[in-house]
Amino acid sequence: MNKMKQRRTIRKYQSRDISDDLLNDLLATACRASTCGNMQCYSIVATRSAEGKAALAPAHFHQPMVTQAPVVLTFCIDLHRFTRWCELRRATPGYNNFEWFVTGSVDALLVAQSFCTAAEEAGLGICYLGTTTFNPQAIIDALHLPPLVFPITTVTVGWPDEEPALTDRLPLEAVVHQETYHDYTPSDIDRFYAYKESLQENLQFIAENGKETLAQVFTDVRYTKKDSEEMSKSLYEAMKRQGF
Repeated sequence: MNKMKQRRTIRKYQSRDISDDLLNDLLATACRASTCGNMQCYSIVATRSAEGKAALAPAHFHQPMVTQAPVVLTFCIDLHRFTRWCELRRATPGYNNFEWFVTGSVDALLVAQSFCTAAEEAGLGICYLGTTTFNPQAIIDALHLPPLVFPITTVTVGWPDEEPALTDRLPLEAVVHQETYHDYTPSDIDRFYAYKESLQENLQFIAENGKETLAQVFTDVRYTKKDSEEMSKSLYEAMKRQGF
């Protein structure tokens, strides 16, 4: 079976370090990822020191893997470097806008996933931290990011000290549309989400939170509208402060 079909998030790591040679080889491999116009509108900040990881921890709600992993990688949109190049070559850049924020996001996420695939092939474990866009300003401050540089995702990486069960995924027909987008009927939704809703851990989430359905756990507890609106505001404000 293809190894990628067995991939799982690793949150517990051995104390064993990752050598500079291995890390740099994985990063060099990742940087072969596709990129808009061959501009590489991203930068990667590697944090190894205990002090550096401690500075990042509050932004990630003190999730233990941030301080326990040997390496924390922050993948950033970076239009600063290309803009500087243009300015020093008598060219007039225009990359401080939303279009290039999105383009930089695509570039940075492509290189992030390429790194993760290469790291897992080498026997390492990874964990994406969605908290990066929840608290971008704290990360900007901790990493001293200049204008037009913005953190878009974070990955912790190390030698696995656990082998958790594979998490469920929706069936392929739920996410792949042939030729055009085909909207979902109520029976489609029932069929596609039936397995997820039947899992014991999800039934437990429903009971623990006093909800009727798993969907309510997501909307009322995990990712509420109020929290999303507040985080959207802070994300937008951080983007503006960074010059986008």
